[in-house]
Amino acid sequence: MSGTAGGAGRSLVLAGVLLVAFNLRPALTAVGPILHVIETGTGLGPSALAWLTMVPVLAIGVASVAGRPATRGLGPDRGVLVAVLMVAAGLAMQAASRIETLYLGAALSAAGIGLAGVLMPGIIKRDFPTRTGTVTGLYTMMLCLGAAGGAALSVPLATRFEGAWGVALAAWAVPALAAAAAWAPLALSAGTTSARPPAGTAGANPWRDPLGWQVTGFMGLQSSMAYIMFAWAPTLLQDRGLDPAAAGAAASLMSLGQAPAALLVPILAGRLRRQRLLACALLAATAAAYVATFHGPPALIVPGMLALGAALGGLFGLGLTLIVLRARDAGGAAALSGMVQGGGYSLAALGPFTFGLVRLESLGDGWRGLPTLLFCGICAGAALFALGAGRDRVVGGRA
Repeated sequence: MSGTAGGAGRSLVLAGVLLVAFNLRPALTAVGPILHVIETGTGLGPSALAWLTMVPVLAIGVASVAGRPATRGLGPDRGVLVAVLMVAAGLAMQAASRIETLYLGAALSAAGIGLAGVLMPGIIKRDFPTRTGTVTGLYTMMLCLGAAGGAALSVPLATRFEGAWGVALAAWAVPALAAAAAWAPLALSAGTTSARPPAGTAGANPWRDPLGWQVTGFMGLQSSMAYIMFAWAPTLLQDRGLDPAAAGAAASLMSLGQAPAALLVPILAGRLRRQRLLACALLAATAAAYVATFHGPPALIVPGMLALGAALGGLFGLGLTLIVLRARDAGGAAALSGMVQGGGYSLAALGPFTFGLVRLESLGDGWRGLPTLLFCGICAGAALFALGAGRDRVVGGRA
């Protein structure tokens, strides 16, 4: 797609990037608000539901590592087309409303999300080299809007289809297919030449550079917090007395709060030589908003969810921006993206699963503050990685 150098061509690319981005989150956020419906309809217990929150994130991690080598012959643009079709197929499978398709469909959609996620930073770096911060911000904002839609509409859709949770999830295959249709002409006209890394990237192996591991650790831990909230925020809000529809609506506020921060933080980060203080400020805001939302008075739930969303959206946008800023070129960004999103999401997969088990323990004879202690501990760990990831240098040498 790099051949579409004109303004009109790049506008079409940008529109395609944003439409694809919107469809990379509903498959993840639509499940949490209807976990109780799935539990009732399938008979799954708490441990099985905890596994359900882990499988998609783990699939994202595996696809992020394997996806780039697997699609090298296709090129990144056609790889994204394959990824969006995987998302649509996984969602469509949910229409069967069966336990087997629940897990398999979730894994297939998540694998598509992981594949698209690892390819997009390289496409942005290649097609928008002078506006990476702005385009990354727009891309991240659309991810957040898609997440908000998934969280807000899953309960109304399940109600509309008389408790058919599978049909409610499968409905999101329709916009995913629309995104695939919009991306297809761009992908098919791109060819496969863009799959070859540019000269100069040899030797800049992120797996052998401590900076690559620092960015990976930061991305993994901030993603872990986001996926904990995607999976468990509606349930935690129901624990506080909200009904399922209200809990889903409140969870969507978190995703809406992510959108403006996801747009603005990458722009700000792109103008800073070092991003360490920005990362630590966002992490502190995340911990404070979590405590206010789930331990403060009920009046703080709405503003707390908005603030939590803004902090998490800023962290996610910063994580994606660091992939671009810490790479020399498009080939380096794609290589770093594969490591960061593959390793990071594999680490992040442990978050929702562990959080679910800790919550289950806290509901028994355990201390009710255990989930909060775990969440804040993840914040602290992410801050340690941010001190290295936010330095002014690139993988393989200084900036």
